[in-house]
Amino acid sequence: MSVLHLDKHNFGEAVLSEKPILIDFYADWCGPCRMLAPIIEDVAAEREDLSVAKINVDAEPELAAHFGVVSIPTLILLQDGKEVRRASGSRPKAGVLKLIDG
Repeated sequence: MSVLHLDKHNFGEAVLSEKPILIDFYADWCGPCRMLAPIIEDVAAEREDLSVAKINVDAEPELAAHFGVVSIPTLILLQDGKEVRRASGSRPKAGVLKLIDG
């Protein structure tokens, strides 16, 4: 599955899906975000059991503020529209999978 790009117009529908959703809050200028991007793409391609999305904090500051994102990259796992887990900072693929699987 490919990575969804969320904004204020499609956010509500995406987070209320039956699958959990991993959201990567990022910015184009952020070096650690760019390092994490291919890992997020890999996870999206490999994991059929969840949706994977990205939110550009510069384009969508309201969504970033809604989730209290103060540093990027920040990964947030939502289930049934509610936050289950969160991690800030770049991490290896094993760290992303650990966040997802608990």
